[in-house]
Amino acid sequence: MSDNDNFRAEAAAWLETHCPASMRRPIVAEEMVWGGSRLSFLNDDQRLWFERCRERGWFAPGWPREYGGGGLSSKQARIVEEEMARLGCRQPQYNLGVWMLGPVLLEVGTEAQKREHLIPMMRGERRWCQGFSEPNAGSDLASLKTSAKRVSDAEGEAYIVNGSKIWTSYGDQSDWMYALVRTDASARKQQGISFVLIDMHAPGVSVKPIELISGKSSFCEVFFDNVRVPVRQLVGQEGEGWAVAKKLLQHERAAMSKFAEGGAPSHDALAVARPYLEDASPAQAAVWRDRLAAVLMDAHAFALTHERVTAQAMARQDVSGPASIMKLLQTEQEVAKYELLTQVMGLRGLSWEGEEFSQLEHDVCRQWLLSKTYTIGGGTSEVQLNIIAKRVLGLPG
Repeated sequence: MSDNDNFRAEAAAWLETHCPASMRRPIVAEEMVWGGSRLSFLNDDQRLWFERCRERGWFAPGWPREYGGGGLSSKQARIVEEEMARLGCRQPQYNLGVWMLGPVLLEVGTEAQKREHLIPMMRGERRWCQGFSEPNAGSDLASLKTSAKRVSDAEGEAYIVNGSKIWTSYGDQSDWMYALVRTDASARKQQGISFVLIDMHAPGVSVKPIELISGKSSFCEVFFDNVRVPVRQLVGQEGEGWAVAKKLLQHERAAMSKFAEGGAPSHDALAVARPYLEDASPAQAAVWRDRLAAVLMDAHAFALTHERVTAQAMARQDVSGPASIMKLLQTEQEVAKYELLTQVMGLRGLSWEGEEFSQLEHDVCRQWLLSKTYTIGGGTSEVQLNIIAKRVLGLPG
């Protein structure tokens, strides 16, 4: 056996022994463990699985050990992910900092920033949110207006931040934000932007949840009123935040697809549709089965694409284009799946509440509505199509 084969056997044996059986079942939103200062567990199995992976460094198996990671090679880290997926193991911690900001800090962060921020991520002590979009700067992100004026006072060098961000996922529950701010209003749009890390508990930061049509408030609006951000929290060089953000967005789009693959709330299309197909007429059932088969085939094709892009990333190839393809396909496929399920379920698929409908029917209805947001977050489908046209197909701008 090769070294990788031996490692796979060891990883599988460890997971079999240490991942509780209850942590191998499909997850629902209420059971997701989000790292942060408000860390909590519903049961002992959640806590054990979290603590065991933390001790082994498997929140991020490929990160260096000095920053709390597993110290594994890229191939070994992928083997851990594959074995977790094979056994149906849940993500031990959901943390946007680990999946998105962490890889960027490892690449361009200072040693002090790595020590200050990466280690708490690996302990599950700090929850992160993203501060990019603004009320008048969505897809045209470079038009952002949130300002950061550099000052020097008795407390040292700092930026004074004023403005607001919108569509900030879980901003009301986060400890820190990685944000784009304008440090030079006279420069070209992209050249006047810097990438900073903001303590969400700092004076002058306020958060307002945004109620969604699905009944959830995962999105928030964040306001900054003379918020002091030490210059040491600048990532990269001042005025070069756009380049840092592009690095992060590559990880974000890959993470969003991984988020769904790794246990984000979703439904098994075949399991949900089966009882409703049995009640349908033969002609109608035939149509639904044909469309259901297409949904399942698309999901399998996406899984294969994910494996291919992961292999390309491990080979240090540029995967920014393929990552956009993954984000586009996965989110559009989720929309298509829930559109189909609501049609198969008929009026029962439009249930919101009430004892005459099942909890599954309520959940599918709400997830159908929520799925619409997937094609917006992390870059709209239209933006992804433009990126694919330019970077993958080589079409002119």
